[in-house]
Amino acid sequence: MQLRGDRRDASTTDQRLLDSRGPSDWVHTDPWRVLRIQAEFVEGFGALAGVPRAVSVFGSARTAAGTPEYEHGRELGRRLAEAGYAVITGGGPGVMEAANRGASEAGGYSIGLGIELPFEQRLNEWVGLGINFRYFFARKTMFVKYSQAFVCLPGGFGTLDELFEALTLVQTRKITRFPIVLFGTEYWGGLVEWIRSTVGPAGMISAADVDLLHVTDSVAEVVAIVERSQQGIDESELVGTEDSW
Repeated sequence: MQLRGDRRDASTTDQRLLDSRGPSDWVHTDPWRVLRIQAEFVEGFGALAGVPRAVSVFGSARTAAGTPEYEHGRELGRRLAEAGYAVITGGGPGVMEAANRGASEAGGYSIGLGIELPFEQRLNEWVGLGINFRYFFARKTMFVKYSQAFVCLPGGFGTLDELFEALTLVQTRKITRFPIVLFGTEYWGGLVEWIRSTVGPAGMISAADVDLLHVTDSVAEVVAIVERSQQGIDESELVGTEDSW
């Protein structure tokens, strides 16, 4: 159900769950929220159970149509669909729309996992299978559970959130054979260099952890990285590719 105008609630479901300020009525309401959370997982598992191998594509909702980033997302969606992968995005505009559009135009699976936000954001028109979530953590589980790789195009806090959550899961071996690709060397290069030159030497991560990230400017290379991972090839043995940093 979606309410509009004056009937819309000023807060989101996530906000009401996480905000512990105010009277103690949360003692009585929070246990019942578990049922709604459970329902989101059941709906997500049921809807996505039959989806073939997939790749999640992240990027800014603010990216305008016709920009290089938008066209890269569109080409990436198309190339992934042609390679037999479903394309999963957050279902919104910008890069997400571009990837969904490319997959849809190529006749592939185009999936959008939307989220309730304080401002209205509909699933974009190129989503073939769409699910709207109230809780970020339920949505994040679907991204990881049904994807074989993450690809991050230029984006903001939401993209960084998904990036580092996936990176942590791979680093701690909660998930394996899961490449994380950063598309756009100019955009992501500073972040990767900071991780390599500051975080690593400070002893906060292992030297090998930096190699969990692949950075490239080539859509073809993104697809190749995903394909090699699915074939079980140890990507640490790959040399001379654009993602070597």
